[in-house]
Amino acid sequence: MVKARAMLGAVREYRFLGSELWVDCGDPHMRVTFLKPDLVRVRIVPGGDFEEEHSWDVPFSDETFQAVEVDLQQTQHALFLNSSAFTVRIDKDTALLEMLTTDGKSFFTDAVSPVWEENRYWFTKRIEDGEKYYGFGERAGRMEKQGQRMKNWATDPAEPHTAFVDPMYMAVPVYLVLREDFSYGVYVNSTWESSFDLSKRGQLHFESGGEELDVYIAYGSQPLDVIEQLSELLGHMPMPPKWALGYHQSRWSYGSDVEVRKLVNTFREKEIPCDVIHLDIDYMDDFRVFTWNSEKFPAPDKLMADLKRKNYQVVTIIDPGVKVDPHFAVYREGMEKGYFVRDARGKLCSGYVWPDESVFPDFSRAEVRDWWGDWQHGLVDQGVNGIWNDMNEPSVFEKPFSLGGGRGGTLPLKAEQGAPEEVTTHAELHNLYGSQMAQASYEGMRKSKPNERAFHLTRSGFAGVQRWSASWMGDNGSCWEHLEMSIGQLLNMGISGIPFVGADIGGFYGNATPELYARWMQIGSLYPFSRGHTCIGTAAHEPWQFGEEVEAIARDYLTLRYRLMPYLYSVFWKASKRGYPIWRSLFLHYPNDIQTHHIDDQVLIGRYLMAAPIVRPGQRARQVYLPEGVWYDWWDGYRYEGGRYILAEAPLEKMPLYVRAGAVIPMGPAMQFTGEKPLDPLSLHLFPGDQAEFTLYEDDGISMDYTSGGFATTRYQLRGDDHTAELEIFERKGSYNIPVRSLHVILRDGRHYQQKQFVDSGNARVVQFERPHG
Repeated sequence: MVKARAMLGAVREYRFLGSELWVDCGDPHMRVTFLKPDLVRVRIVPGGDFEEEHSWDVPFSDETFQAVEVDLQQTQHALFLNSSAFTVRIDKDTALLEMLTTDGKSFFTDAVSPVWEENRYWFTKRIEDGEKYYGFGERAGRMEKQGQRMKNWATDPAEPHTAFVDPMYMAVPVYLVLREDFSYGVYVNSTWESSFDLSKRGQLHFESGGEELDVYIAYGSQPLDVIEQLSELLGHMPMPPKWALGYHQSRWSYGSDVEVRKLVNTFREKEIPCDVIHLDIDYMDDFRVFTWNSEKFPAPDKLMADLKRKNYQVVTIIDPGVKVDPHFAVYREGMEKGYFVRDARGKLCSGYVWPDESVFPDFSRAEVRDWWGDWQHGLVDQGVNGIWNDMNEPSVFEKPFSLGGGRGGTLPLKAEQGAPEEVTTHAELHNLYGSQMAQASYEGMRKSKPNERAFHLTRSGFAGVQRWSASWMGDNGSCWEHLEMSIGQLLNMGISGIPFVGADIGGFYGNATPELYARWMQIGSLYPFSRGHTCIGTAAHEPWQFGEEVEAIARDYLTLRYRLMPYLYSVFWKASKRGYPIWRSLFLHYPNDIQTHHIDDQVLIGRYLMAAPIVRPGQRARQVYLPEGVWYDWWDGYRYEGGRYILAEAPLEKMPLYVRAGAVIPMGPAMQFTGEKPLDPLSLHLFPGDQAEFTLYEDDGISMDYTSGGFATTRYQLRGDDHTAELEIFERKGSYNIPVRSLHVILRDGRHYQQKQFVDSGNARVVQFERPHG
């Protein structure tokens, strides 16, 4: 522990070792390591006692990166560590850090020396003119975060989140900075309670528990390049099972076998697409994890089998609290093995959650994660297809749930966690608890079905949680403000490296009006993770509960989602391969257009499809910004020149939706569930005007074969001029076998449609169209 106040001093000596520079700055010592030409790690600690690696470390270790060629130069006043992408400058008199682009522009520059005091440290960086700040996880409020203070401490908020509710369920110390001609991103490698303060003009202030200042800085000419670099550091999401891209229906709670059967039958009878049913806490026996309520769900094996025959998947909730009950096998075995969190004196740490007094597994230990996954196997063996973790901040009540529950806190900060060789406190690992529980559930599912993809959903987590889980934004409310807020939340989650995200459609707390539900379903049908969910005691929120008009709107937009599945699935593949967001802020593709920098009520799904949802009651038209280039109205084909605002008509049944010129949008047939029909015919919708390309990704949608080459890709390139449009279809690549199918190529040229049909056997071909005049 740092006993006295410490700050950087003059550089006393330094050593240059390959791609790493060691610097003695007085008491603090510094290590600057280029992991890639555009990714550098900076570590500073008083006394020079750098921490050893831990089993719970979030970033991939330095050794997983190949050696980088860098050179060291010096002048009378500074050291310069240069990669081919950018430079780290260290002032010799003060040891203050500055990053420099190849043309000398400064970024991520120390305003003053970092300070260490007892078991805390803080640093202050200069905010340069024109910089914009994004990311930071699921924060409420506007998308661009200057002016806000944000705490990183996984918390179940005491009230539905608003712009000023902080902290929230996730702690994600990752952010992206947009500059005029480049971008950079930062991951601060601290799992302790920490905070960002951007409320003072010209400064970013970060404060954290712990002793070692450890930051990673990624640089790129484009913001998507930066996100890709940080995703390589923190991990990519795996490809989910394709059914997880379908619509999910949930409620706290569908409380019986009979209620669930009625629910799934109604979806099919009304021809509203749905793939997944979620079961909340009331399916359990007195809230004991891994159990069933034998009165309400007397035959879970049969229920699972019957739902499977109807092509539904089932996701069950599992919370971390294990009921204190000597007759409960999970509790008894966990006690015998010593798997629950205890304090420094060996006393069991318990707290009140749904089962009343409960204890909490130490998921930081590999053997505990394995044990948890083994217990989970019973549910999987009965037919459960996915796991949903809630209350995993972890959150505890102030009194037993049977006496009213109420908001409380979390585990004691001095409680001990970790394997014997690396014991630490809950204060250091609290923010990781949700991610480590997600890891236990995900790995347990993979162990239960080794060649089948796992689906996992978590409320809490830390940076890197995308390696194990999809995420949703927690307990929102049935209000217009939360509908609008969800857009910025999901955009910033994607910027933070967590792409498979969603918010409760219709709102969790309260009762949605028919208009609110319709508007929420329109954009929610395009959320990466699309689920309707609501709270106990609220009115029913299924799509047919709001009248025939709203039911038809829900049916139409969910049908659109399923028809767009070839496009969406390919965008998910790019997310799993390169870390790109599925939902993208406009500035990610138009960084030089300052109009896009603050737009958080429009969203790009992938690169080519742009939604402009209605987020105000009674609104039947809205202003939409079209970035540079040509754009087409999805619904009527009208062609617009971009670089300007337009007024978009939006009657209740219509959400403004646009396609960028040059787009090739692959679509499939309408379906009630993702595997109902083969992708036959495959329809390619062409929007001429600019040259662009798209790669269609296909695999079996369920197995892990894609990790060893079991997939196929087809590249399409659209080009042309005012008179002709030409689609080049390249030969299909990959080992995944696709049967011969029909291919419909549809030119959507303004309000003129042309269609040509072919047999698609994977061969290359060129398709030409004459464009109409006038």
